[in-house]
Amino acid sequence: MDELTERLVASVGVDRAAAEKAAGIILDFLSKEAPAEKIQPLLAKLPGAEALMQKAQSEDAGGGMGGVMGAGMRMMAAGLSMGEVQNITRQFIAYAREKVGEDEVGEIVGAIPGLAQFV
Repeated sequence: MDELTERLVASVGVDRAAAEKAAGIILDFLSKEAPAEKIQPLLAKLPGAEALMQKAQSEDAGGGMGGVMGAGMRMMAAGLSMGEVQNITRQFIAYAREKVGEDEVGEIVGAIPGLAQFV
């Protein structure tokens, strides 16, 4: 996940901690919303993904809304602007497509209601 983190720092202009937190929140969101058989291959091909996801899960205070909006709210609560959240999400999906494949990521995006409009 270092490669993704560095990409987010360089392209979005956030610091490393914010990039890692955002990636963890996205991974946590995907693990909850995507079918398990679709998300497991993604997690397996992204070294360090499980650790970032688990850290995000442990830091989630809960009680917030779920789904796409909940993930966005969590990232904004971590100090990111709406524009940064959108840019990070697009960069994350592009990175996942490079590492896992267009079809596989397309199936994940297609399986989560509302996600396609944000990526």
